Amino acid sequence: MPQNEYIERHRKLHGRRLDHEERARKKAAREGHKQSENAQNLRGLRAKLYAKQRHAQKIQMRKTIKQHEERNVKGAPAEKEPSEPIPAYLLDRANPTTAKALSSQIKNKRAEKAARFSVPIPKVRGISEEELFKVVKTGKKTQKKGWKRIVTKPTFVGPDFTRRPVKYERFIRPMGLRYKKANVTHPTLNVTVQLPILSVKKNPSNPLYTQLGVLTKGTIIEVNVSDLGIVTASGKVAWGRYAQITNNPENDGCLNAVLLV
Repeated sequence: MPQNEYIERHRKLHGRRLDHEERARKKAAREGHKQSENAQNLRGLRAKLYAKQRHAQKIQMRKTIKQHEERNVKGAPAEKEPSEPIPAYLLDRANPTTAKALSSQIKNKRAEKAARFSVPIPKVRGISEEELFKVVKTGKKTQKKGWKRIVTKPTFVGPDFTRRPVKYERFIRPMGLRYKKANVTHPTLNVTVQLPILSVKKNPSNPLYTQLGVLTKGTIIEVNVSDLGIVTASGKVAWGRYAQITNNPENDGCLNAVLLV
């Protein structure tokens, strides 16, 4: 599990404190006093940086308030085919539409954010640890320990992977279920090529599966696209690109993915 995600995992498993909302409300209420104290007591370079930060925040707040006050904003309507022919002298005219400035701005930001994180398969079935791991009993006959686990799904481990000593290895990833290449389809060009896998970026089921490199349906992987000749905006050849797995590798025996462009 990545080091920075243990808090989120604990929150999912055990929930929050019973007085969490009350503590968060009180903390938010104290923010104004804290900012006032800092503004009065900070000296030197820290005071300059803090004043600059507060100045930017106040400007943004004033802009937001101004947008709230501007109830109606004129804009061009969405173009659609007219049912009847329009005379030549009316072609250049556009009937302006009115909309709320703030609501339209928020909708645009949400649409941009959704487009940036949109993937071919937005929802997948969750995989439990009982399904993914198989318990391995080790030790003497009389007192066998059950702390080892065998991963029963396909995985990716990387070229420089070295197994830990048997005595300390908790998760065993079989050699027969390791994948190095994926059949990646380019959605725009409609071509499928076999590309080497660089890493596993995100497994939607569990952060632990991401760390182990488990390859299931919906997992985001990074593939080497240097052979495709994809060029970035600066003119350099792109090396790594993200792709999402679209099949169940344990059933098909191969890895199919769609490139995220």
